[in-house]
Amino acid sequence: MATVKLNKFVEAMGVENLTPDIDLTAIKLTVPDVNRPALQLTGYFEHFDKERVQMIGYVEYTYLQSVPMERKQVIYRELLSYEIPCVIFCSLAKPDPEFLQLAEEKGRPVFYTERKTSAMMSKVIQWLSRELAPCISIHGVLVDVYGEGILIMGESGIGKSEAALELIKRGHRLVTNDVVEIRKISDTELIGTSPEITRHFIELRGIGIIDVKTLFGVESVKESQSIDLVIKLEDWNKDKEYDRLGLEEEYTEFLGNKIVCHSLPIRPGRNLAIIVESAAVNHRQKKMGYNAAKELYKRVQQNLTRKRDD
Repeated sequence: MATVKLNKFVEAMGVENLTPDIDLTAIKLTVPDVNRPALQLTGYFEHFDKERVQMIGYVEYTYLQSVPMERKQVIYRELLSYEIPCVIFCSLAKPDPEFLQLAEEKGRPVFYTERKTSAMMSKVIQWLSRELAPCISIHGVLVDVYGEGILIMGESGIGKSEAALELIKRGHRLVTNDVVEIRKISDTELIGTSPEITRHFIELRGIGIIDVKTLFGVESVKESQSIDLVIKLEDWNKDKEYDRLGLEEEYTEFLGNKIVCHSLPIRPGRNLAIIVESAAVNHRQKKMGYNAAKELYKRVQQNLTRKRDD
């Protein structure tokens, strides 16, 4: 099961830590969701999602202001008796000193942000969904070409890195080379990122390691990218039948999600960068409703029909 340490979460969210004496590195988040404990603050703890990040907004805060202190302390004590990962107070809501004292005693971290509750909830859920998403690592190169995430795969030494370098020189952006970490964000979206240790580096046989960000500037790299199209490079085989029209899409699968895939035969003299650019633009056209192969097929059929009529 994927986890993320609470200190990393705090750094990413930019919240104020109101319980600095609690060790955040020992606490891990496991659920990409948020709970607003409105019912729990009234004393109802059945079906309490205690493993989620707890978020208290202005509505919960104003309710607590109407509750007598003795009753509040009972609710606070019961709420904090559960092993909740943390509590975030949002907007104009700030915790009572009694709440902070009990939180310190129980070892429950408390944070504060000036952001509105709905905006903070959206940010937390989006970030956690990404960090806790199912993840696999594969061998390949991921580049952003005209806004399309192109995953280039193939055997070692076939020319993936060289193709990526040429694309970078043509103004496109590198996401990762050699190792691609793929995360399943939803049933329709896969996000590719680079391992931190190899980020922005490309290995070129005969030259060695180059730093793309240093050589070509910050506009030549990108931290992450959705994967829209897979291109598999393979050695040319004269005995193999290759698709020349593209009427039927082929797919490959990662983490249960299907991605359109093209097998590209490699021969000396082929400009891989231009081919990848063309594939990216063609894929984008298809998403916008235009399919060149189907248009050609339609014209051929219309021409045959006219000839029969004549």
